[in-house]
Amino acid sequence: MDLLTQGLLGASLAQAGAKKNEVRVAAGAGFVAAILADADVLISSAQDPLLNIEFHRHFTHSLIFIPIGGLLAALILWPLLRRRLGFGRLLVFTLLGYATSGLLDACTSYGTHLLWPFDDTRIAWSIIAIIDPVFSLFLLVAVALGLRYCKPGPARIGLMLAGAYLLIGAWQHHRAYEIATGLAAERGHQAERVLVKPTMANLLLWRSVYQSADAFHIDAIRIGLFAENRVYPGTQARRFVPERDKPELVAGSPLSHDIRRFFILSNDFVAEDPVRDNVLIDVRYSMLPTLLAPLWGIDMNLDSADEHARFVTYRDRPDDIRQRYMAMLLGRDLPAE
Repeated sequence: MDLLTQGLLGASLAQAGAKKNEVRVAAGAGFVAAILADADVLISSAQDPLLNIEFHRHFTHSLIFIPIGGLLAALILWPLLRRRLGFGRLLVFTLLGYATSGLLDACTSYGTHLLWPFDDTRIAWSIIAIIDPVFSLFLLVAVALGLRYCKPGPARIGLMLAGAYLLIGAWQHHRAYEIATGLAAERGHQAERVLVKPTMANLLLWRSVYQSADAFHIDAIRIGLFAENRVYPGTQARRFVPERDKPELVAGSPLSHDIRRFFILSNDFVAEDPVRDNVLIDVRYSMLPTLLAPLWGIDMNLDSADEHARFVTYRDRPDDIRQRYMAMLLGRDLPAE
């Protein structure tokens, strides 16, 4: 998730395990330790544009790295806090804070390498958006009250509320998944893979992508808590198969290798951009849950297969995106195009 929420969760867990006279120091230690895992964003190479996204949420977020990350955070903070806290207690708080990073990121759709080095699969439970202000607010209020009154109680309550919110997300995910699989069956499709993920900042509107044969079918599903569910049919995309779609691609070349890496990063949800030539996109993400409007992709220069693919991001916004998004979020009819 975003850095602020990562830090707040780490601060909350550290506060929850602190004594009254340790609450403020624990919050700071937990906050710093929680965001330290995202230092992997500094791993980059000008010659290899995919290196950065390949190693973000990688080994620094794995369960086995928690003791190392917690120790590093404690060593960094020790010169600043040694007069206020013993190293053993500081280590407890940094371990608690650091332990939250990988687990929280695994709750999103992007996923993280929790089981590295034993399993290199990106684990993504897709039960909360990468940015969710409700979840963040629970933690922010809890940490603030804990700092104000120097008590661990608010953090414990905040963690319970945050945990309950994640359980709601898991339940909503289950409901969206059932609707998506039912939708495929109604259309006479054999769904080989089904992905549902919450859209930005809510647990009501979900993006559904299922693969049937060589096609991705994309829809928006509005899961009401106290209202009728609604499906907004979306678009389709042809699954990219390198051997079929780009037979001129040189096997074993750096470009060919980068395409394989992009397949791994995108969990094989890869298609060609419908409006840009020689650009591969991650079908899981879009500006609108019914569209194939990519957030990022790789630009393939087939004439220079010995060069790395260029990682590109897009922020093109259809003129009526806000109106259409809000209509779907509220379960209303879409405005006329």
